[in-house]
Order: sequence, then C-alpha cells, then structure tokens
Amino acid sequence: MQSLSKNNEYKELLNKIGLSFLKARKNAIKAINTELTLSNWNTGKYIIEYEQKGNVKAEYGKELLNQLSKDLTRQYGKGFSRSGLVYMRLFYVQYPKGVTTSHLLSWSHYYELLKIKENTEREFYENQSIIENWSIRELRRQKKTALFQRIALSKDKKEILEIAKKGYKPTTEKEIIKQPYVFEFLGISEGNLYSENELETKLIDNLQNFLLELGKGFAFVGRQYRITLANKHNFVDLVFYHYILKCFVIIDLKVNEVEHKDVGQMITYLNYFNKEVIGETDNETIGIILASEKDDIFVEYATASVTNKLAVGEYQLYLPNKKELEEKVKEILEE
Repeated sequence: MQSLSKNNEYKELLNKIGLSFLKARKNAIKAINTELTLSNWNTGKYIIEYEQKGNVKAEYGKELLNQLSKDLTRQYGKGFSRSGLVYMRLFYVQYPKGVTTSHLLSWSHYYELLKIKENTEREFYENQSIIENWSIRELRRQKKTALFQRIALSKDKKEILEIAKKGYKPTTEKEIIKQPYVFEFLGISEGNLYSENELETKLIDNLQNFLLELGKGFAFVGRQYRITLANKHNFVDLVFYHYILKCFVIIDLKVNEVEHKDVGQMITYLNYFNKEVIGETDNETIGIILASEKDDIFVEYATASVTNKLAVGEYQLYLPNKKELEEKVKEILEE
C-alpha cells in the first residue's frame, strides 16, 4: 500500500489545508493590527475630548497622561506607557477624521510616521508605505536616508505637494533617478579605495537593500550581462527589468567621475538591447550610469542630443545631511 506522504491526492489535501491556515493567520494578524490602530486612535480622541471639556485644570494638565498610564497599566497590562499615550493623543490630533481602514497601516507604522513634524513629508511616507508595502524596518530606513527630500529636490512646489498627496509613481527614466542614491548599507567607509567590481559584488550581496533603494518596480535579471560586438565581448554591470515601465534597465557602475566615454559606452549598450534583446511588448531600454561623482554641466552637454533613454545618477556611501536637504526643500516650497 502506497504511503500517504507519496499520495498525490493527500499532498493536495495537505497543501489546501496549509494555504487555508496561512491565509487565516495573515487575516487574523491584519485584523488585530486594524483593531489595535483604531483602538489607539479612539484613546487619543477620548483624551482630547476630556481636555476640551475643561476637565483638566492647567496645573494638572501635565499629570493627566502620567496618571492615565499608571491606572490603565494596572487594570489592563502593557500597552499604556506614558510615551505611548502621548503618541495616541498625537495620532488623533494629526488624523482627526480617522484613517482609511481599507489601506490601514499598522500602529507601528503610524507611531513611526507621527515622529515626522512636517505634514507634507509625513503624508509622503504614509502613502509610499502603502504603495510599496514597506515593513517598519524599510520605512525607518527610507526616513533615515531622507528619501522624500532626495526625490523632492528634482521637483517644483506643485510636484512636491503632488507626490506627498498621491505617493511617488515613476513614469519616465528621469523619474526613477534619485539624487543621490545612498548605499550606507554596504558598510564601505568614506575614503576607502574600492574597485567597480567590489562595488558591484557588495551591491549584489545586499540585493534586498539595493532593490529597496532603487525603488518600486525593479526586478533583478543578472550581472555582467555579455554583449558581443565585432567579435569582442562587452559586459553590462547590472541588468534589471522594471515591471511598471515595462522595460529593461541597465546600470553601469563608476567609482570615479562620469566621463564622455562612459556615455558613449552606455549608448552602445542601449542600442544593442533595443535591437537584440527587448520583446515586442517591451518599451525602450533605460540606461543609468551610476557614479560616485558627476558634473551637472558636463552631463547636460554630453547627453543633450542623445535620443536614447539615458540618465546619470550619483551615489554616496554614507547617510545624507538631512538638515541641509530639508532646508533646500523648504526653500522650494516657500517660493
């Protein structure tokens, strides 16, 4: 008699039960997160309403949350620290009409978002967390690397407000470029010498973080993609497919400043991909030269007559000065 473990119908039964269980567990966790978030919003609402009814005299105002924290913790256990109550109160202040339950983020997401004082910036990270399904860790990193400011610097006031309101969804080769890219996750100290091959290897070793930094839509295809022309082999550093723009994206890494020959080489790669690689339903290939340094005036003249979809980006190995970026974005918004 055939053992059950080798029986195909039994395997199908096992698979069905397993998938049903995983779906139920996922829905249960989602439901718990939803209820917890709504409960914390209501807690903030009740605190504000109590204060507004004049039930808190000025001299006792600071003691309200301290006393609430002690009493609620004694009666209901963990989850009512004073700092937690501060953020629940702030949650209601910033979202007086509640949050959209159909796309509700977890309380941990909102806790992280409430640390952002600027409404425009907070709105951007909230929408982007939903669009790209960021985990808490991913949201924290994007905040830490000043993603909003890096994207906003290439926009005018109207565009900045638009991406904050609706999220950032790139539609052209120019829009998928960040200024600069931040590769702090590679652990390369500033000033250390490294080769293009070492940089490429480290990026592949940290592919998950690299894809997060590139942004939504990128799927890794391969490295050192071989192109044979005139009986000579050439190798494209990195190849991706962008499933939103429906095109290949090829990246050439440079550890020094971008030069004219780099632009010429990328044009050759793009022409090859557009002739030999892309399918009937694919759009034109995008090429990105990613360098540690670039001269904007040189790039402008070097790419002025280029008909290919080519962009030049800059990367750095350390976290940006967020204060400086915030000031620059503030200047744009105040114009």
